[in-house]
Amino acid sequence: MSSKTFLVTGGSGFVGRALIERLASCANFSVIAPVRNVSTRFPDGVRSIPWGGLSGGHDWGKTLCGIECVIHAAARVHVMKDVAVDPLAEFRAVNVDATLNLARQAAAAGVRRFIFISSIKVNGEATAVGKAFTSEDVPAPTDPYGISKMEAEQALQTLAVTSGMEVVIIRPVLVYGPGVKANFQSMMRWLHRGVPLPFGAIRNQRSLVALDNLVDLILTCAEHPAAANQVFLASDGEDLSTTQLLRRLAKALGAPSRLLPIPVWLMSGVAIVLGRRALAQRLFGSLQVDISKNRQLLNWVPPLTLDHTLSLTAQHFLDSRRT
Repeated sequence: MSSKTFLVTGGSGFVGRALIERLASCANFSVIAPVRNVSTRFPDGVRSIPWGGLSGGHDWGKTLCGIECVIHAAARVHVMKDVAVDPLAEFRAVNVDATLNLARQAAAAGVRRFIFISSIKVNGEATAVGKAFTSEDVPAPTDPYGISKMEAEQALQTLAVTSGMEVVIIRPVLVYGPGVKANFQSMMRWLHRGVPLPFGAIRNQRSLVALDNLVDLILTCAEHPAAANQVFLASDGEDLSTTQLLRRLAKALGAPSRLLPIPVWLMSGVAIVLGRRALAQRLFGSLQVDISKNRQLLNWVPPLTLDHTLSLTAQHFLDSRRT
């Protein structure tokens, strides 16, 4: 079987690095990874190339010649406290302009398929319990990051029609797995320390996606004929409340889950007064996604269970504290 060459952006990120490592382990794939930091280390066989970063004017030159598929995971990511004077303009410059610049050049170079790692924020911020988002829903982003991802999706879909290059859009929910940072890492730190937490009575429902499950879906979309010009949502297919997540994560850590049953209405009110409405939404609100389309079109089911990945994530966290 002849080798197919993939170009993967965002290789130093949580998703991009895992994706490159998975591709590098397959004999029938070769990988080119644009990097800003030339000291970035990748597995043997991955060819890194210098890259000035996400710019709408970047000339990809001969880099795209012979590329079978571009997986675009690089982005200006969502931040809690954006200090930019015009956040939407900053997000558009990177997530829209630079994405379209790469995609147009990819289409001109004859790239067969372009996979865009978008965000569930294109759908919106919340769902009612039992009313999951689908890929067919009308987009309803509410923040500059989500708006920029939506605009990039729409421009890519137009390009697919005019150029003939196949475009696949994947919208992940919260991604977790070994090495996860931010709020997920903070939760593990609190639980490991045995800190009492006021999250024992939360009855929301939220979807998560394990890093390895997301990578598996991306690679399925890179190869499956039925993925062409489709939008897919990514999750583990199992939803749970914040309280359930903390209990199962504590079990994986071998730690007690000291969760106090404080009323959600009280905690929400305090969070809003303190200017933490967005954090309250993530902790207490619901966000569910329906991945039945993935099963129907791609015959794809998440290969790893949530509990298995929580165990791997917890073990990585514990190991890192011993070194």
